[in-house]
Amino acid sequence: MSRKNKTKAERQHLSDVAELGCIACRRAGYGETPAEVHHITSGYGMGEERNDMHTIPLCPTHHRTGPDAIHVSPALFVSRFGHELDLLDQTTWDLAELRRQRVGGDA
Repeated sequence: MSRKNKTKAERQHLSDVAELGCIACRRAGYGETPAEVHHITSGYGMGEERNDMHTIPLCPTHHRTGPDAIHVSPALFVSRFGHELDLLDQTTWDLAELRRQRVGGDA
């Protein structure tokens, strides 16, 4: 959950997500750009605590400051980069690959 006292595993997961770089920038062909984590909002009600394990990497522009940022214009963001649940699936895949590379294996 997105609470102040995160477990070591939650902190590592959030760090790994940010390390991937902005998923929207990669989809747009901009390459790797620094990212912060965006907590998935689909499936959560207003005021409901978000799960730290359900996050995607977005740069500040695609997260909260740009004209097509997910928090500025969700519909425009989805039309350009895809639904956040699809991006979460891609993030999960990318994290598995990142973690495989860290241990030096292919499996």
